[in-house]
Amino acid sequence: MKRTITAGTILVLTLYLTCLSYSQSERQDMYISLDDLLQLNTVVGSWRSPSPKWSPDGSKIIFSSALNDGGLVAIRPEGGFPIRLPIMANDPRYSPNGEWIAYVSSKSGGSEIWLWSAREGRHLQVTDLGARITALNWSPDSSWIAFSCDRYGNNDIWKVSIRTNQAYRLTSDERFEGFPSWTPDSKKILYVRMDERWVDHEIIEISPDGLNPRLIVADKEFFDYGAGGDFGYPSVSPDGTTVLFRSYRSGWINYWIMPIAGGVEPKQIAPENADQNDARWSPDGRFIAYTSNHNGTYDLRVVPAAGGNPRVLMEPKMGVCADPEWSPDGTRISFTLTTPTSPKDLFVTSLKSGEIKQLTYSMHTGSFKERLVVPEKVTYFSSENMRINAYLYKPKSIRAEEKFPGIVWIHGGPTSQFEEMFQHQNQSSEPNLHFFVQNGYVILQPNIRGSTGYGKPFEEANNQCWGECDLKDVLAGAEYLKSLPYVDPGKLGVMGRSYGSNLTMATVTSAPGVFQAAIAESGYCDWVNKDSLSGVKMYDYELGNLKENYELRWKLSPLSHVENETTPIFIMHGEGKPPISPDSALFVEKLRKYNKVFRYKTYPNERYYVDGLANQRQQMLDKLDFLDRFLKDSPTSK
Repeated sequence: MKRTITAGTILVLTLYLTCLSYSQSERQDMYISLDDLLQLNTVVGSWRSPSPKWSPDGSKIIFSSALNDGGLVAIRPEGGFPIRLPIMANDPRYSPNGEWIAYVSSKSGGSEIWLWSAREGRHLQVTDLGARITALNWSPDSSWIAFSCDRYGNNDIWKVSIRTNQAYRLTSDERFEGFPSWTPDSKKILYVRMDERWVDHEIIEISPDGLNPRLIVADKEFFDYGAGGDFGYPSVSPDGTTVLFRSYRSGWINYWIMPIAGGVEPKQIAPENADQNDARWSPDGRFIAYTSNHNGTYDLRVVPAAGGNPRVLMEPKMGVCADPEWSPDGTRISFTLTTPTSPKDLFVTSLKSGEIKQLTYSMHTGSFKERLVVPEKVTYFSSENMRINAYLYKPKSIRAEEKFPGIVWIHGGPTSQFEEMFQHQNQSSEPNLHFFVQNGYVILQPNIRGSTGYGKPFEEANNQCWGECDLKDVLAGAEYLKSLPYVDPGKLGVMGRSYGSNLTMATVTSAPGVFQAAIAESGYCDWVNKDSLSGVKMYDYELGNLKENYELRWKLSPLSHVENETTPIFIMHGEGKPPISPDSALFVEKLRKYNKVFRYKTYPNERYYVDGLANQRQQMLDKLDFLDRFLKDSPTSK
């Protein structure tokens, strides 16, 4: 099959293979251009993409990669250069017998399941349902694929025969049903059913013909903004007796196990005051691998399934371990690792020796890494003695008495977290941050109340008080910046994307005059209105049902008090195809009505969020021009 290598692929290949020959001191002093920063990317998937998967014979690991323009590549677990595969997919799945790779593609018009023959190199379309298909899983005998599909208006569980391509609908509840998993004997399917609020989950067992539904375990009070993805697949043990699942029932997101037969209460596998992710059974069922989040640092652990103390396999000083997957023989675990100065790469560790081998190289240590800023972990206290953890980025070289403008950078969500990843909110967010730092800005990224990663009470601390409770943490962050000897206390900015933009708009309307510049990117200022299903569910969960809480939600909305704003603000978003939300335009209309100082710009050929490389580049230049105008060129207020 003939493939075209694009300029982007050539650039990634060059970064992958080339180590610049500058000395350490020369590298430290070199400025990284915006073009180079924006081109820095991981060769392993994208931000939070599904984990790389082992082939059943253990000879290779497959994953989507920029080396194949987002298509699949395969690499040997011993190392070597990744080999491109003719599949454009995000979450491929090997059949247990190793004959096929299943993937979802819209190349025939709708979202359908396709197969690629690993032996013959041919593609086959398996479904023809004309609807959204997600969360597929092979039966252990490689005869069927279970998946979720919304053909009839609700997300239901389906299966399709690999031999006949006949698809069967197995469930028809009005509630969300998804994330099917098979028992090892292929005789049962377990799946997740959510209530209409996306808060309570049930793990249900059915026969492969959809009959005899049985509740295995019910889990309460775990809001799932990921439409089931945060709760994830119910993971069946290799012997078919136990199911593993995530739960917030301890006040932290930990993993719990439950006998499929029932009769007892669920049991935590490794209780801790930290959120756990990506749990995987070992092939023999004796161990469970997972990652553990400690204030933004994720380590890789293994714990006996029968109970005992976890063993830490990889503990980065600063970074995020993710995506663990066991080799088929259970002797190795592959995982990804990213740090604030290193894009995500693929590693393999030996369970016996503890040796860790890096398989991919998104960035050589001899090129850009030494020129990027490593953040400092800091803590400050907000109102009600609320402890706020944050990351502080500052220019590498600060002369005596030199002072820089400061920026409070707010993350999206709000149920999200600044972590130690090369990319935070979107694929270029972290390089964008470095762009501002090397242009003379000190940046504080606080995990304000409402953030994940610090326990359920902290995550719920801004419920029904968006723009008020969490605003206190933003203002306390501004005071923290003012306390630093190298920050000009009269030159402060605030900025963010998505919910970060929401809170930026709330900041300038509810706390006028605190900041001298603000940038609100792709935000929502009218909290009685939301056009996406996930947004409606989040607003209802965090702000209360609209019918019963209309007045509160309008009072909290930045749109309701634009007249108070005194800070110059830059409103920006993609032009939308069609426009996704009128929120920003409404905010601009009121800014204009009250004769406020603002700039407004939309970026063509984008949806509401700006993700295209050319537009991201222009957006960064526009942001820097705006910040320089109001935080460097303007006089400091006395």
